Amino acid sequence: MKETLEKIHASALEAIEKIQSTSDIEEVKNTYLSRKSQLNEIKKNLKDMSNEDKRIVGSMSNQITKDIEEKLNEKYQFFYQKELNEKLEKERIDITLPGSYTPYGKVHPLTQTIDEIVEIFQGMGFSLVHNENSPEVETEYFNFDMLNIPKDHPARDMQDTFYTKVAPNVILRSQTSGAQIHEMLSSTPPIKVIAPGRVYRCESVSARKNNLFHQIEGLLIDKDITFADLKGVMNEFLRLYFGSARPTRFRNSFFPFTEPSAEIDVQCIMCEGKGCRVCSGTGWLEILGSGMVDPNVLKGVGIDPEVYSGFAFGMGVERLAMLKWGIDDIRLFFNNDARFLKQF
Repeated sequence: MKETLEKIHASALEAIEKIQSTSDIEEVKNTYLSRKSQLNEIKKNLKDMSNEDKRIVGSMSNQITKDIEEKLNEKYQFFYQKELNEKLEKERIDITLPGSYTPYGKVHPLTQTIDEIVEIFQGMGFSLVHNENSPEVETEYFNFDMLNIPKDHPARDMQDTFYTKVAPNVILRSQTSGAQIHEMLSSTPPIKVIAPGRVYRCESVSARKNNLFHQIEGLLIDKDITFADLKGVMNEFLRLYFGSARPTRFRNSFFPFTEPSAEIDVQCIMCEGKGCRVCSGTGWLEILGSGMVDPNVLKGVGIDPEVYSGFAFGMGVERLAMLKWGIDDIRLFFNNDARFLKQF
């Protein structure tokens, strides 16, 4: 039995010497130390031996087991460290190398413009209208009737307004001005709000027109509000938006829901008033429409025009963005061309 154990020991040491990787260690361990190994079978048969043989064989088999385990552990530590170093060397990162470019999304230029305009007016004390007061699917009552727009007004024609099949008077709003009415019906003066949002008109799509675009509506109702207040707010907005004070002019105009009404022009951004293709040689660019809220509109929402007055204004977001960034085609905002969008 002693010779058998010595042979097992010698065979195990020889197998250990031939180990080339951590996977080989497991194979040797299963061969010489598992429950089905020859060495373990000898230990099982100790009960059938004499006391003297039990002492000699048992001690020798335990010593061989211990020696094999120690040698395997040494091999394991050696090859584990070796394989770890090889892996680390293979996966080593040179932190001095430049990083690879990963494309990332940006805020759409129209959203940037809306956010900037809203921030400017909030700085002047205006609040955003409540969401429920600025619906995109609207009725003629709020989009036209309450804004003092008569039944025979051209804006009600199918060529300008998208009518739905939900009901004869349900439309996609053609202007954000209806938010004024909702807000005045749900609030009491003083009222000082702005309402950004999408609007829809049945237009032929071109470089300057689209059938979906964005507006920002403004409304201020309080006691003793005059046209001078309107001019002051508009001039301050234009100064903050374009980065410096610019010459402006207020031209007489007509809107059914304001009286008096005015179109506001700003000195051409492109030619500084000298005249160019963008401003058609006039040196001026139309920016927005405005005016004092018509007394009939105030009466319609239950506000006494003898006590309160106010002004309203509306501006096209796309137009302001095009002027600020020198964009000559409104369709670029909606084409989802990454080459265009990544510039902003």
